[in-house]
Amino acid sequence: MIILVRPQLGENIGKAARAMLNFGLTEMRLVAPRDGWPNPAAGPAASGADIVLANAQVYDTLAEATADISHIYATTVRKRGVTKPVITPEAAAQEVLGNSGRSAILFGAERSGLDSDEVTVARAIITVPINPEFGSLNLAQAVILCAYEWSKTQKLASPPKTELDPPATQFELDGLIQQLDDMLEPLGYFRPEDRAPVTRRTLRNLLTKPAWNALEVRTLRGVLTTLTRNRRTEK
Repeated sequence: MIILVRPQLGENIGKAARAMLNFGLTEMRLVAPRDGWPNPAAGPAASGADIVLANAQVYDTLAEATADISHIYATTVRKRGVTKPVITPEAAAQEVLGNSGRSAILFGAERSGLDSDEVTVARAIITVPINPEFGSLNLAQAVILCAYEWSKTQKLASPPKTELDPPATQFELDGLIQQLDDMLEPLGYFRPEDRAPVTRRTLRNLLTKPAWNALEVRTLRGVLTTLTRNRRTEK
């Protein structure tokens, strides 16, 4: 579960919902959203993650939002003087997977993050190694880091595989190479003659290395045919 504490902009709530749904999370709670709820700016920013927004629950206080939660994690780049275990999003995801009872990850307001009192509610702090000269993740980015690590513990559908065309046959490649050879020979490309075998071998290596498929070979031969035709027309 994702809990946004004092979120400010509806757009950021929508973007967080989008990040969640991409990685299979649908349960969002909002604590004292600054601009109220529902927020008309959230829908467009969610880009279709409407189920997350439609089911979002709103609470006045963090205590109310976490009353039924057994394992709470607070996201912050600093410990803020609070002595808590500090773990990565990956480690948190593994813990959540093995937890009995409900688990939730807290995210603070866009400008200030979670305050010290809010962090004290958590069992552990989630943070990531970040550039000490520039620590500036936005809300949706922070959510997506944790959501992605959670998704790795689940069996989400893999991206669809695109079937590649089989490589061209040697006969097709030989035809391409011969066509190119026939075009280059009268132009003196293979001179001096004592270097011609090496040049032809290099050209063959070049054209066989990429594993062209049949369509690519036909396309390239069409290009060569067009170049030849245009040269003849210009004479």
